[in-house]
Amino acid sequence: MRFTGLLALGSLLGTALLTGCGDGSKSIDNVKGQPNSFPPATNALDDFQPGSTGDSSNSTDLGDKEVLVTLEVPGNLAPTAELTRRNLRIVAPDQISVYRSDNTLRQLASVDYEVRNGEDGRRIVNFPEGVPQGPDVIIEARYGNAVLRALAADSDRDIKINPFSEYLVSKTLAGYTGTEFDQVMDCVDSNQSDLCINKFVWPSLADLVHDFEIDIPANLSVSGAVDLLAARTDFAGFVNSIAQYALFDSSASGSVSAASIDYNSVFLGMELGRSFLESSLGGPGQWGVRIAKEERLEDENGVSYIYPGLTLTSFELLGINVTSLAGDIPYDRETLLHTADQSFFSRGIETWRRNSHASAPGAATLQDDTRLVGGRALFQSVTGRGSSRVIGWTRNPYYQDAYVGGGDDDNDQVLMGYFSGGKAIRLKAVGEELKRQDTVENHFLSALEINLRRTTGFQLSTLDSRSYNTVSFVSRFDQNRLQPLLMEAGTGRWSVNGGTVAEELTTRQMTRDNNGQAALDTGNRSQVRTLALKESIRPSGPEQTGRLSLDSVGVGASSPDGALLAFNLDDSPQGDGLIIAGRQIDGSAPSSGRYRLQGFVLSLGADDNRLRHFQNSILTIASPIQARLAMAGVDVSQRISSGTLNSPVAIDQPLQVFDYTDLGDGQVRFRNGDLVLEGFVTENHDSLFLTVQDSRDGVALGLVIATRQP
Repeated sequence: MRFTGLLALGSLLGTALLTGCGDGSKSIDNVKGQPNSFPPATNALDDFQPGSTGDSSNSTDLGDKEVLVTLEVPGNLAPTAELTRRNLRIVAPDQISVYRSDNTLRQLASVDYEVRNGEDGRRIVNFPEGVPQGPDVIIEARYGNAVLRALAADSDRDIKINPFSEYLVSKTLAGYTGTEFDQVMDCVDSNQSDLCINKFVWPSLADLVHDFEIDIPANLSVSGAVDLLAARTDFAGFVNSIAQYALFDSSASGSVSAASIDYNSVFLGMELGRSFLESSLGGPGQWGVRIAKEERLEDENGVSYIYPGLTLTSFELLGINVTSLAGDIPYDRETLLHTADQSFFSRGIETWRRNSHASAPGAATLQDDTRLVGGRALFQSVTGRGSSRVIGWTRNPYYQDAYVGGGDDDNDQVLMGYFSGGKAIRLKAVGEELKRQDTVENHFLSALEINLRRTTGFQLSTLDSRSYNTVSFVSRFDQNRLQPLLMEAGTGRWSVNGGTVAEELTTRQMTRDNNGQAALDTGNRSQVRTLALKESIRPSGPEQTGRLSLDSVGVGASSPDGALLAFNLDDSPQGDGLIIAGRQIDGSAPSSGRYRLQGFVLSLGADDNRLRHFQNSILTIASPIQARLAMAGVDVSQRISSGTLNSPVAIDQPLQVFDYTDLGDGQVRFRNGDLVLEGFVTENHDSLFLTVQDSRDGVALGLVIATRQP
């Protein structure tokens, strides 16, 4: 889909509104008065467009009060019909009806509409009174005995009626109470002096569900397909989170301290997936790691650089405080294939071209001045263009709940963790177009982002004569070693003098040897490292913006006051990964507090690899000696002997009670038997950075961020 049209506060920010935010009412009138300008009808089965999200947009000169309707059904309902992405078939509906409803999904009232035939079996629905913006108007399509529904409110007016839209209606809309549904509609129907944050959430959500790359087996009925989506924790959790977000009222919406803030980003993504790129290997499981890199670009106008970064922009639109986000993180990737016969194959930059993790510009809500929440869509990208191996990368949306805060400067940090599925798709160039071929990889990604505010004229002396606590996580994939897989979590201390860093580090290393045996070892290291400034090349010339280098293997950044540092490690002796350093504190660690815990734990079993992502987990420090952890998130596993990659399921564990220890200088430990979280807390007690060791079932290591809840 392309990002034009109305502002969707749940996720996407229309560019037309951005250009006219000084007079929001006129902006909306202008948008409503324009015919949309999407490309001619295309089938997303073979159409791949970088710089857009996964769902291609179709239209044929729609009027401003019209929507395009396409019906897509599971394969067994129409086995000879036109195939589209996600293994669905495009069919001409036997009947289209439109009616008004509520959370009961009953047909409550008629709606004024007209239907005409479009191209290739599609229908065009005209709403003389204007396209609905709330979840109260349903479009129902019948094909044989199958009935599927979608909301008439859709931000790009290209409405797909399929199991994804049916899930949104039957499982999500029906999940509201009558009072909650009335609250949503009161907001949608409100006038300009009484607007709520959720006014445009539903059109966005109705659109976003079609960005998910989840294949529907051809043998399923409509109800079976909906049940499959309900069992996909990543999909169902995303939709539920946005539906709850739609209930926020305007009092929850704040704004960042400046009109626009730029951040340097440090990024670590850990993957678990299955690859079909090399057919001779039989579809083995695959670990992967992504780290942020700067990207040098050359064109006819000269050389420019893209640095991993995030921009927040705040403004008031239609009486609502809006914070718009846009981020772009170039990254390098390494993977390790693990076959059923215990063979290992490492693949690096010789296989994977530099890629980009870019989020679509969109809005989020700054809740209680500490949490930045909202839906996020990710752009598709293409690598290897012009070569014999052109690959398209598509990513699922995710719900963002990030901490915004910091130390001496307001909003000097944006800390977040999130989970997203994705595919790699072989592409074929046909003229100027790229056409989808076969899927060569399925993978799931758990990501951590440390975004630190850029500051002009940053000096290395800001860090001088200071002591820091550190946590780190790195992975090394090397088929030529006796241990092809190594993952290391570390906790330690830094003493910084000038550009010299004295490091003391305690490590836990998880390995799998070339016979497939997994092990966990502990150790200690001492070393001297070198810190240096790393300039940014800006249009106005070189600048110091807080970017730093660590030895020859790390590139990262500092917060403006030097309280928090983060680095991506690239080809260090232990591998690629992330190190975070926080200034040591003089006082005690927190004795109370409620924190949202996000991050990952990776585990190695006898016949399985596992990735667990914590998204909605809550860590509660109940006293100076005790804490509780309510675990919630996503669990993905891969069977080595068969190569099977299981779909994400919900983490299901009872409440964990920990012995909590203040180790001094801001270092802390949480222990529950063989489950240990250890790391440090920041000076303001708002954030904890913790490594995870879990030997209750196999061997497992991880890294998590816990940030204070309002």
